[in-house]
Amino acid sequence: MKGFDTNLRLQASSSPPLEFSNGFLPKRQGVINLNFRNCYPRSSSHTMLKLFSSTASRAHHLTPAIRAGSRSVESPLFKALSQLTGLNRRSTSLGQRVFFCSEPTDGAPDAEAAAEAEAKAAESDSEGADSKSSSAIVPTNPRPEDCLTVLALPVPHRPLFPGFYMPIYVKDPKVLAALQESRRRQAPYAGAFLLKDDPSTDSSSTTDVEKNISELKGKKLLDRLHEVGTLAQISSIQGDQVILVGHRRLRITEMVSEEPLTVKVDHIKDKPFDMDDDVIKATSFEVISTLRDVLKTSSLWRDHVQTYTQHIGDFTYPRLADFGAAICGANRHQGQEVLEELDIHKRLRLTLELMKKEMEISRIQETIAKAIEEKISGEQRRYLLNEQLKAIKKELGVETDDKSALSGKFKERIDPNKEKIPAHVLQVIEEELTKLQLLEASSSEFNVTRNYLDWLTILPWGNYSDENFDVVRAQKILDEDHYGLSDVKERILEFIAVGRLRGTSQGKIICLSGPPGVGKTSIGRSIARALNRKFFRFSVGGLADVAEIKGHRRTYVGAMPGKMVQCLKSVGTANPLVLIDEIDKLGRGHAGDPASALLELLDPEQNANFLDHYLDVTIDLSKVLFVCTANVIDMIPNPLLDRMEVITIAGYITDEKVHIARDYLEKTARGDCGIKPEQVEVSDAALLSLIENYCREAGVRNLQKQIEKIYRKIALKLVREGAVPEVPAVANDTEEAEIVSKLDVESPETQVVEENPVASAEESKEQAQIAIEKVMIDESNLADYVGKPVFHAEKIYEPTPVGVVMGLAWTSMGGSTLYIETTVVEEGEGKGGLTMTGQLGDVMKESAQIAHTVARKIMLEKEPENQFFANAKLHLHVPAGATPKDGPSAGCTMITSLLSLATKKPVKKDLAMTGEVTLTGRILPIGGVKEKTIAARRSQVKTIIFPEANRRDFDELAENVKEGLDVHFVDDYEKIFELAFQQD
Repeated sequence: MKGFDTNLRLQASSSPPLEFSNGFLPKRQGVINLNFRNCYPRSSSHTMLKLFSSTASRAHHLTPAIRAGSRSVESPLFKALSQLTGLNRRSTSLGQRVFFCSEPTDGAPDAEAAAEAEAKAAESDSEGADSKSSSAIVPTNPRPEDCLTVLALPVPHRPLFPGFYMPIYVKDPKVLAALQESRRRQAPYAGAFLLKDDPSTDSSSTTDVEKNISELKGKKLLDRLHEVGTLAQISSIQGDQVILVGHRRLRITEMVSEEPLTVKVDHIKDKPFDMDDDVIKATSFEVISTLRDVLKTSSLWRDHVQTYTQHIGDFTYPRLADFGAAICGANRHQGQEVLEELDIHKRLRLTLELMKKEMEISRIQETIAKAIEEKISGEQRRYLLNEQLKAIKKELGVETDDKSALSGKFKERIDPNKEKIPAHVLQVIEEELTKLQLLEASSSEFNVTRNYLDWLTILPWGNYSDENFDVVRAQKILDEDHYGLSDVKERILEFIAVGRLRGTSQGKIICLSGPPGVGKTSIGRSIARALNRKFFRFSVGGLADVAEIKGHRRTYVGAMPGKMVQCLKSVGTANPLVLIDEIDKLGRGHAGDPASALLELLDPEQNANFLDHYLDVTIDLSKVLFVCTANVIDMIPNPLLDRMEVITIAGYITDEKVHIARDYLEKTARGDCGIKPEQVEVSDAALLSLIENYCREAGVRNLQKQIEKIYRKIALKLVREGAVPEVPAVANDTEEAEIVSKLDVESPETQVVEENPVASAEESKEQAQIAIEKVMIDESNLADYVGKPVFHAEKIYEPTPVGVVMGLAWTSMGGSTLYIETTVVEEGEGKGGLTMTGQLGDVMKESAQIAHTVARKIMLEKEPENQFFANAKLHLHVPAGATPKDGPSAGCTMITSLLSLATKKPVKKDLAMTGEVTLTGRILPIGGVKEKTIAARRSQVKTIIFPEANRRDFDELAENVKEGLDVHFVDDYEKIFELAFQQD
């Protein structure tokens, strides 16, 4: 037979395309044809190999050169693998045994016989030769073992094992030209050496590695290569892709040239080993056993075994080790370790370890795939069953689909109140229900429509809570929760009275303004309870988005209605009490002006048709009672302030704070700390001292904190003294009773024993009472619980000296007294002037200038010959210097201080005054009458001078505030002069 043709076609009819595993498994993207054709041309003998395959990623299976042999295959390893893979090695199509082997072995006669057979075949026939094929691997004149100087090619990812082939990409044109030249010279061999890791970089991407390889030249490249590599035959060159076929192991000895890198090599032989060694046999059979387990799970490896055994020859021990290491998923370092190992037993052990790891990975992969498959199949089965169940129920009329169920739910909501729902709202609901039936449940518009209908149908259209029109009951509820605040309570009672006379109540907008801690927010909850209305509170402090008030457009993702629509849904009635907190702290940002959005909400003429952007239908809010809170009404925009009825809460006086502390704060703090009333007693003097020296602010929030602090310290004291636990005391009594009962049985003196328990019980009770000693809080020990006083007496001067007058001021913490002090700096002809200190504001500085002018005018009228103001340089100071001060109400006080210095007369004792003065001496009204009056009482002032225009404000004060005060109302400074400088 002149030649033979072996065609191995690996193609799966129904399986998916196979990907390369770890750089060695073939991609089944097309048909892999391994066409072996031996022809015998007349000129020379060629052994042709053609490869038709898709491009591989890292390494492909062997495309070997083949030699004809005459021996039959009798290797036990190969028989085991042949039985394992179902391959009949004695196929009639092969005709004779085929070898690919250039490993250095001791069988020299076999090599010589093979060479002679090749020579005879070359001389006999040369028909069908294709000498121009670039992909053919042809026998060359120099044999592989004659190659002692080779080009060094870096392999980036994994080492090339003998019997396998690998494509690499050569970017260097000099190296590529040298490879092409060696093929033309019939010496197509090169050395493939694995590249070492670059210690300077951590990058492991293919692009970075190839870039680093292209930059390495000469000595640097040699330093980066492993010494042990593989002699590779250049199978084909297509562009910059070079396909290498591994032959045998090499070791670099020295460098011959740098560009391209050429090195001298030694051909490495395996260490001699005993073929009959039991350990080697056992190891090899364990490798085969592991291969058997792996081949059961992966058909890809089975194809490898078939191809390798068909075209390589016997599975000797070295080839078995190389084969296992090459096809498993070992990393580059493990593969290089197997390549460098020359001891066959050790090489087999390394391969076995890698195979075991690969087997374990295969098992894990199979487990994961099985779990995912079960999960997917279970979900699909459950989905199909649910769909069938829905179809059956729908057919039987037992259950409707989701859209029908939703429509039924919405209709159930609106049917009871259908007559109360406005016609335009009912029309929109019907249209949306019809639209819902036409939409697919999976569409985004379906969810938008469903949410819109949910909001439309859940609102309390026409549902109102039954209001309380009983004024007496409302008065009782308001007094239970708050002490004082008569103005607020009176306004709420008026609202109830009007509603009772009309038979129905309308919504109002009330604004409670006052300092922090006076009970603005808590009184809103009490008003709702008194009116029997639902209560809803939301704060607008720092609010900068109009959508919080008016809602979002439905076209936005996650759109929601505004606060008022959410309020109606939450309370379930259309006439709640809505408390809008911190309305003076509204923000303004890029999302609009919320203060302008509140104009529609808080306008009685507009909120009957309030339009929310989300609902897009008008809502009637005319029955809603709005209560707003603010600290300073000056911060509220005027158009918004004009729509509200402002009720000012000035704060609490000392007497009111005492009542609040005694009736509300103390009870709450005692209950929160778990203390009984009989265990603690706080005296009135202690409460008064606490209010005067620690809590002077207008509100009672700080007072509540201080009282809680006192009771916490009392609780700690009681626990430390052991006076609290009463349960253990009862346990002791029972133990004593048991002991007494035992004595009763044993002792003959029964009468004495019977009297002892009573006496012991009485004694224990007396001891418990003695132990639980009441804690007394008085003015003397108050500092032990709350620390040193924060405030001190405002009255600096007992007898007021010349040039000093007491004034009255309003602060954020209530009222305060302050002194106006003047003194002479120097006197001289024409040196008259005024210097002002005390951190005064612009308005107060102008008042001082006006006071200086008016005082000078009065002195000219009273004492024409007195030239004090013309010749004296004066200094006016207002303590304390660290506190900013401003306002016009100190004008009359400054004039009196200057005149006292000019006349050298002190003012009347215990006198305080306030009022703005004009250049003509007229006294204008001021604010904060209540706070200033309280401050005067706190400083033991007996005589107060107010402007005449403030008489009405003073008359509205409570009698306990006005009690004991001599108040004068003036409209011209002449009256102040008479009152201030009259003799007692």
